[in-house]
Amino acid sequence: MPTRRNFLQSAAAVTVAGLASSKHVASADESKSEGPISIGGRRELFVDDALIETLSGGATQQLQHPVPREVALVHDEPWEGTGCGYHSVFQDGDLYRMYYKAWHLDFSTGKLNTGTHPLFCCYAESDDGVSWRKPMLGLHEFKGSKQNNITITSGKLGPLNVDAGHPAIFKDDNPNAPADAKYKAILRSSNPNGLLPFKSADGVNWSPMTDAPILRGLGAFDSQNLAFWDPNIGKYRAYWRIFTAGVTNEKNWKPAGIRAIRTATSDDLITWSPHTDITYEDSPPEELYTNQIKPYHRAPHLLLGFPARYVDRGWSESMKALPALQQREMRSKSSPRYGTAVTDALFMASRDGKMFKRWNEAFLRPGIERAEAWHYGHQYIGWHLVETPGDLPGAPPELSLYATESYWHGKGSAVRRHTLRLDGFVSVNAPAGQGGELLTKPLTFTGDELHLNFATSAAGSVKVELQSADGSAVDGFALDDCEELFGDTVDRVVRWKNGTNVSSLAGQPVRLRVQLKDADLYSLQFA
Repeated sequence: MPTRRNFLQSAAAVTVAGLASSKHVASADESKSEGPISIGGRRELFVDDALIETLSGGATQQLQHPVPREVALVHDEPWEGTGCGYHSVFQDGDLYRMYYKAWHLDFSTGKLNTGTHPLFCCYAESDDGVSWRKPMLGLHEFKGSKQNNITITSGKLGPLNVDAGHPAIFKDDNPNAPADAKYKAILRSSNPNGLLPFKSADGVNWSPMTDAPILRGLGAFDSQNLAFWDPNIGKYRAYWRIFTAGVTNEKNWKPAGIRAIRTATSDDLITWSPHTDITYEDSPPEELYTNQIKPYHRAPHLLLGFPARYVDRGWSESMKALPALQQREMRSKSSPRYGTAVTDALFMASRDGKMFKRWNEAFLRPGIERAEAWHYGHQYIGWHLVETPGDLPGAPPELSLYATESYWHGKGSAVRRHTLRLDGFVSVNAPAGQGGELLTKPLTFTGDELHLNFATSAAGSVKVELQSADGSAVDGFALDDCEELFGDTVDRVVRWKNGTNVSSLAGQPVRLRVQLKDADLYSLQFA
C-alpha cells in the first residue's frame, strides 16, 4: 500500500518563505533582485520553466500522457442514472474515498428529460485505489429504500437550495480545522446563485456551514466548483466556472463569452477575498468546463490542474464518422451541442495560483474511437490524483487519476482509472543521436545529496555538473567527474568520483548542467 505521505502530508510543514521559486512568484524583496532561486530541500518538477535557463541540443520539455487501465466503477444503479461525473478522489489513511454526482438524463424521445430523480452526491471507497465498492449507507431514501450509497441529496434545506449534483469533496488539511469539520463539501446553490460549504466529521454525514450561499452572483457555477486548504499561503483557495462576458447577480446568471476559471482566497471558507480570473502564459482562449486544481502532494508548492476542454466541432463528415451516430443525432435534437461537442483534458501548473502554464496539447485525449468515447462529457478527470500500487510486480507506486466514460450514454456512465509515473507530467527529454542539455538558473539548496527521477533507454544516459553562478564547473563536480546514470527510477542519487555528498555547496548559488542522451528527466530534489 502507498504510505500516508500523499494527501495527508502536514500542511504546516511548508513555509511561505520556502515556496518562492521563480521570479514571478518571489516575495516583494526578492523580486527586486536577480538573486538565486531558493529551492531548499523541496522536489522540483519541470511542469514550467521556472528553473530552466536554457535547453540546448535536442533537449525539449515534453508533455507526458496517462496510460488507460481498468474501469474503476460503473454507475449502473437506478439512483445513479446516465450522467454520473464530477468525481472527487483522495486517500484518507488506508482508505481511498470517491464522491460523485448522480444524475439521470434521457434522450429517448429526442428531448432532454432530467426529471427521473433529483441530483444526488454518491460515495464509493477502496482499499487500494484500484478496486472500488459502493457501501450501502442507509442515509437517504430512493424509491422506498435506503439501501444505496447516496450521501447528500438536492432540495430545500432550511433557507438553502442545495444542488448535490455539483459536488467537490475534500479532507481539510487546515491544522486548525475542528473535529466536526474534518471533511468539507462545496455544493452549488440556486436562487440565489452561489456556493454552499458543508462539513462532516466522518465524510458521510453532512451539515451546512452557513445559512446563505458564499461567493454569491460571482459566476455560472454550473460545473465542479471547488475549494481546498493551500499550505503555501495558509488560506483556502476556491476555483469556479465563469463565462468571460457573463452577466451575473445574486439571483441568476446569463451565460455569455466563453467558459473560464475564477479564483479567490479565504481564511475560513466563508468570507472571501476579491475574486480574479486566472491567466495563462501562452495559451489561446478555450472553453474550459472544470479546473481540477490542487497542490501536488509530492511538491505542494506546485498547484496542478486538469481542466476539461469543451469543443463544439459542428456537423461534418468527420463528425458523422465518429461512433454512435444514431444516438449523437438523437441527442442533438435537444441541443445541437449535445451531438457535436467533444471534450478532452488539459494539464496546467502554477506557483502562485493565478498565473498558469497551460499545455495547449491534450493531456488526456478522447482515445481510440469506440461507443463510449468522443462525445460531450468524456474524459473529465476527477479531482485529484492519488498514489496507488505499481501496475507491475516490484514497481514503485504510481499516480492514478480517474476520468469519465459513457457520459449520458447507454444504461450508465463509468469512470476509468489511468496511471502515470510519480512526477511524470512533463519531462526534459533528449534524443539518442544529438542528445541535449538542461542548464538551470542559479539556485540555492539544502541537503546532502541530489536525487533524480529519470528514465533512459538501455544505451541512454544522464550526467550532472554542478556549476558556480558564473557558469564554471565546481571542482570535483564537473561533468567528467559524474558517474553516468542509466535506468528507469523515481529516485536515484547522483554520484561523482568523490561520492554523493554535496553538502559543502548547500546555501551557495549553483547551477545544474544536466546532459541527457535518449533520456527523460522528470524531477530533482536535494535531500
